Amino acid sequence: MTLEILTFGIARDIVGSTILKLDITEGVTVADLKKEILSKYPRFESLTSLMIAVNTEYGNDATIVKAHDEIALIPPVSGG
Repeated sequence: MTLEILTFGIARDIVGSTILKLDITEGVTVADLKKEILSKYPRFESLTSLMIAVNTEYGNDATIVKAHDEIALIPPVSGG
C-alpha cells in the first residue's frame, strides 16, 4: 500500500516536500513506520523527538496504520 504522510516544520525540510509517499506492507504499525522513515531519512535521528499522528491522534508504537488513514509527522515544537 502507498501511504501519504503529511510533514511539518523540520520534518518537511528533511523530506523536501509537504507530503511523503511511502510504499509499505499492509498491517504496518507506527513503530514499523518510524523504522522505515528513519532508514530512508537518517537526519530524523538527530531530532529530540518525532511523533506520528494517525487520524488526528498521536499513535503509539502498536497503532496499526491503514491505507486511507491520515498520517502526519510531528517534529519537536518550540515556542513561547
